[in-house]
Amino acid sequence: MSTAPPTPTTTAPAAPGTAADPRRWLALVAVALSVLVISFDMTILNVALPTLAAQLQAGTGQQQWIVDAYTLVFAAAMLPAGLLGDRYGRRRTLTAGLALFGLASAVGMLTDSPGTLIAARAAMGLAGALVMPMSLAVIPAIFPAAEQRRATAILTAAIAGGAPLGPLIGGLLLQHFWWGSVFAVNVPLTAIGIVACVLLLPESRNPAAPRMDLPGTVLAATGLGALTYGIIEGADRGWNDPLVLATLIGSVLLLTALVLRSRRQSDPMLDLTLLADPTFRWSSVAATLISLVLFGAFFVLPLYFQSVLGTDALGSGLRLMPMMLGLLAAARFTEPLVTRIGARAVITLGLALLGAALLFGSRTDGSDGYGRAAVWLTVLGVGMGLSLITAQSSALITLPPARAGVGSGLLQTLRQVGGAVGIAAFGSLLAGAYRGALDTGGLSAGAAHRAGKSVVAADAIARETGRPALGAAAHTAYVHGMTVVLLVAGLVAVGSAVLVAARMPAAEPAGAAEAGPAARAADAGDPR
Repeated sequence: MSTAPPTPTTTAPAAPGTAADPRRWLALVAVALSVLVISFDMTILNVALPTLAAQLQAGTGQQQWIVDAYTLVFAAAMLPAGLLGDRYGRRRTLTAGLALFGLASAVGMLTDSPGTLIAARAAMGLAGALVMPMSLAVIPAIFPAAEQRRATAILTAAIAGGAPLGPLIGGLLLQHFWWGSVFAVNVPLTAIGIVACVLLLPESRNPAAPRMDLPGTVLAATGLGALTYGIIEGADRGWNDPLVLATLIGSVLLLTALVLRSRRQSDPMLDLTLLADPTFRWSSVAATLISLVLFGAFFVLPLYFQSVLGTDALGSGLRLMPMMLGLLAAARFTEPLVTRIGARAVITLGLALLGAALLFGSRTDGSDGYGRAAVWLTVLGVGMGLSLITAQSSALITLPPARAGVGSGLLQTLRQVGGAVGIAAFGSLLAGAYRGALDTGGLSAGAAHRAGKSVVAADAIARETGRPALGAAAHTAYVHGMTVVLLVAGLVAVGSAVLVAARMPAAEPAGAAEAGPAARAADAGDPR
């Protein structure tokens, strides 16, 4: 028995026994393209920032905010974006986010001012917050329960795959075009994504979703924004800095107020009742810990490749490809593994592989070339694919379709906070270990301070003063700092594997597979 495809403005989810929309896999390709653009833009500036800063004459603080404005707004807007999509339409919110992302990218590629670029990056962060939770929230609307894990795995692979693709794409563009090309590439890709979503993706919404809670939105945006800002600044200013302490304390107070407000509401924006489901709760914890650990590796590798191994931007991106290959390989056999041994075992296995890869990488010394890195990056990609894809899909298939946007927003917010904590914690650890191992004997106090800031600064001083020994010492110190970061990240990954194995349910609750179709059938009569 078959049903006609839903009209562009209506979602009529398939009841049990009916044929699913035949366009659903093409629609998934459109959504995957959308999130891939958002995802690789998070890391593309890693290789473009030095060139961009030189062209725009951006100071150190401005360079930091060119990167951090995106992260700050992205984290702050995630929760209200999920509610907007549930209430006003997930396809509508997704396409609006893509349109804003393309427009902000166009502004970024044409600007000649650091301030304008920072504003454009903030707008791109807002757009990303609209796109990311909606991309995952549309899956229950177009896929039957039996296919939701596979669809989520494909989409998660696109999200995760953007991180290593960013430096590669950025390197290719910078080798042949001007710095603005790293933003120009977004414009046609977002246009294609908009057209594909409009033509292929049916609209879905929850008419019973609560109206926008203005006080809750303010609390969520300011609390998450302050938390992210405090973490970013803490890594640079120091954790005892009055501004950092005030911001972090303020964020705790604001988020506590949000939690208390949410617990008093029957249908809140921050739906903490979703965490009552142990599968959603521990899958979300796992995804957050994975993000924290992975940012440790992502943070240290570009400088290792470019400063220690002497590669250019493109070479740095190419050297991350083993991780991408490992991720793609894992994406192919994640679903069969989950079917055979269960989600908990697959997440635990993935985290264990992450830990093994990072611990192997922590044995790197100054005489090692790229060979060791290629080995552990491949294993890292496999572990990343197994753990992150399974954790996200396991969390999302437990969500009722009516709360898909809010639930996806909560999951992505937790991941974003985990990533921000990872950047701050591992950045501070790297800086401290590098400074402690760097021999600055014979340098003036000012030069020693500059050299202790980064390996890039030490290399510059070595060239300026004709001290090749300083450059060699800086490289050795950086490798030491990198191995400390990888060691700690590896231990966190192993501890996370033990935690998930001990606390996550061994199997999804009985009837979970049927919950999706039943809920969608109940929603089928809703006006969309």
